[in-house]
Amino acid sequence: MRILVVGAGAVGGYFGAHLVRAGRDVDFLVRPARAALLGEHGLRVRDVRGRVEAVPVRAVTADRVGPDYDLVIVAVKSYGFDDALKDLSPAVGPRTAVLPFLNGMRHIDALVERFGADWVYGGVAMVMTRLGEQGEIVQVGTMGQLIYGPLGEHPVVAPQDVHAALDTGDHTATSAADIRQELWDKWVFLATLGACTCLMRGPIGRVNSAPGGQEFTAAVFAEAIAVATASGHPPGEAAQKRADAIIADTTSSTTTSMYWDLTQGNPVEADHIVGDLVSGGRELGVPTPLFSLAYTHLSVYGAGRG
Repeated sequence: MRILVVGAGAVGGYFGAHLVRAGRDVDFLVRPARAALLGEHGLRVRDVRGRVEAVPVRAVTADRVGPDYDLVIVAVKSYGFDDALKDLSPAVGPRTAVLPFLNGMRHIDALVERFGADWVYGGVAMVMTRLGEQGEIVQVGTMGQLIYGPLGEHPVVAPQDVHAALDTGDHTATSAADIRQELWDKWVFLATLGACTCLMRGPIGRVNSAPGGQEFTAAVFAEAIAVATASGHPPGEAAQKRADAIIADTTSSTTTSMYWDLTQGNPVEADHIVGDLVSGGRELGVPTPLFSLAYTHLSVYGAGRG
């Protein structure tokens, strides 16, 4: 199976390196500057112990891709999705599956509209990584999980073939029966955690330990659940319990990549993670005052970046 990984950042680079090490036939679709860096130094991954491995990889640019891939994995920040979609489109042929690992839900509708449901999978990536100053992938926790499943009734690439390609043994790989619910479950959790930590500028344990903190985080979580429920995707009992264990924790140092980007002065995925939840609530008649406040806060930050 020929695989194209779109993006070589914290998610695409981390899992893409696993695929290369497992002997998969992988190209990375990146910008010219990133391609030059990968060609010179390889894809560098720093593990939780500080050890750095340089994985030799093949990098290609948008002008060099054609419809001869079996699987296109999209792993870019949500605000880079529109450009990535233009770049990857020539790589999608009649028997090519597209598997995105992005936050939120907006990208799913865009991919289905462009290629058709049978060409698109949904994907959830759970990983604790970030991109270092020298372009290396920095692992800051041991979590590594991919969940995926087809969106159409007759996928052009069979689920068992996608699973065989992604199940390298270096991370947990799971084929989901209802990938849309998995996407919603992650969105509810990530949006809640991101809104709480970004608005309060601290890890979730510090937020919950402050006066009124637990009431605040519980109220934010309730708003996200209400939007998901009105959308037809209420979190199951097990998913809600797992999320609540982290969101209500009083000692945890857990934050999100959005919080990290905010505190580092980087662009943030405000529109896709928080803004779309607010818009969805408005359309469905579900009040989201706390998420609206968080979205305003993040939008002011984004405007201040110029």
